[in-house]
Amino acid sequence: MDPTTDLAAARLTAFLEREPVLWLSTVGADGSPNLVPTWFAWDGASIVIVSKPGARKVRNVAADPRVMIALGDPDDDFDVGMLQARAEVLPGATPAALPAGFATKYAERIAALGLTQAQFAATYSTMLRLVPSRAIGWHGRSRPASVVEAARRIAASVAVSIDEPGRERPGWRTWLGEPLASGLRGLTRPSGRAGLAAAI
Repeated sequence: MDPTTDLAAARLTAFLEREPVLWLSTVGADGSPNLVPTWFAWDGASIVIVSKPGARKVRNVAADPRVMIALGDPDDDFDVGMLQARAEVLPGATPAALPAGFATKYAERIAALGLTQAQFAATYSTMLRLVPSRAIGWHGRSRPASVVEAARRIAASVAVSIDEPGRERPGWRTWLGEPLASGLRGLTRPSGRAGLAAAI
């Protein structure tokens, strides 16, 4: 398996566990696209989103379950990740208690809105479940063909003496691209979870 595929999955898992907002892209029955930011909860296998029943994203998912997700901070040298997923509108209304992971993640933000969790659940009473099908690698401003190729570039680079201040040795960010160099921090998968790699 291409090591960049595993890296993409590991990085996306880290994004899903720490990001407060994702961008959800859906397509309507007439083919028109829709892109919205939304709160979400990740349980290690699927993404849960709660929504107002009449929201366009709900109608779009009902018409076409294929969706795309983007996470991360583009201001941090395009440190982002993308996922393809299949979505479904779960039947029935959201119960008075929000899904556990969602309620825990957004308790303070919901309270800051002046709402109880029951009030929030009553307003955002439709639940969407998204199951990732493919993690898409994104390596910022530059992208080596593979991690192996990046290592070859580093090995082939010319050493620079401290007596040659006019020449700078290219660093990890130059060879690995952004955010691949900084994305290595997300490789450790939390114990006890199947993780994104298993989901795809």
